[in-house]
Amino acid sequence: MTNLHTSNPGINLQITFLYYKDLNKAIRFYEDVMGFKLAIDQGWSKIYHVTGNAHIGLVDEVRGRFNNEPKKTNQICLRVPNVEAWHKHLKDRGVTSLTDIKESHELKIKVFVLLDPGDYELEIQEAIG
Repeated sequence: MTNLHTSNPGINLQITFLYYKDLNKAIRFYEDVMGFKLAIDQGWSKIYHVTGNAHIGLVDEVRGRFNNEPKKTNQICLRVPNVEAWHKHLKDRGVTSLTDIKESHELKIKVFVLLDPGDYELEIQEAIG
């Protein structure tokens, strides 16, 4: 039988990179609206601490490896302790792309989504019993 639990040499951080036409607009959103702190400043790439060792990297598409494509094929999901508090937090900061909060008993979550300035979808979810 194959051992599914193999080891690796180690990982310090997990970074998901997103690519923007307007990097400054994305920076303002993740700092001022989401409240993320800049962890690593690489000039045209800004890496923000999300939680634990998870990070989001914002990249100027002119300098980065990829372009900001209109059709997104990924979603950033953030598991939070209080989905209602996050919904209010974002609404109070003028985010207009918020969906209503919905419950999925099948997935055991309360959830809503919004779009960031580059049209990446953020899913905010809370576990329910």
